[in-house]
Amino acid sequence: MTADAPHPATASRPSTTTASRATDRPGDTSPFALGLLLRQAHWRAAAVMSEALRPLGIELRHFAVLIVLVDRGPTVQRDLAAATGTDKAGIMRVVDDLERKGLAVRKSVPGDRRVRAVEITPQGTELFDAAHAGAAPLAEGLVADLAPGEPEQLTDLLTRFAYPTDGKA
Repeated sequence: MTADAPHPATASRPSTTTASRATDRPGDTSPFALGLLLRQAHWRAAAVMSEALRPLGIELRHFAVLIVLVDRGPTVQRDLAAATGTDKAGIMRVVDDLERKGLAVRKSVPGDRRVRAVEITPQGTELFDAAHAGAAPLAEGLVADLAPGEPEQLTDLLTRFAYPTDGKA
């Protein structure tokens, strides 16, 4: 190959320039910008909420399951996996951890000996409430740079984004 010849891997590609490339920086106008920004916001919020849970001896993955159990009551593991975006093996590890800590128990489901529902314990409910109390000041810190009314506006926008009324993902 000569110095002037195109590289074989790029020779068949059209030589077009892209108007905007993803940079993962503020002001990015690429089609990926919103997703990258949401990812960065998630990482920041997850780090802050992890800090709130650390003194309680649990992680966000544990708390995500407790949220589902408080909301839905006893829930079978496959539904917990779907609700938390966890795979089967991952949800088993989380439930094992919660059981070891006395925060949840597995119970038989009437009519199907093979299926077990996970239920939050009174100790799990206490920890759930304590997590909320500990997280409140940290959550306020997350939105401290926003103007009055903007935290509520952000919550409204993210809710509509995450749960579109037309049911489209």
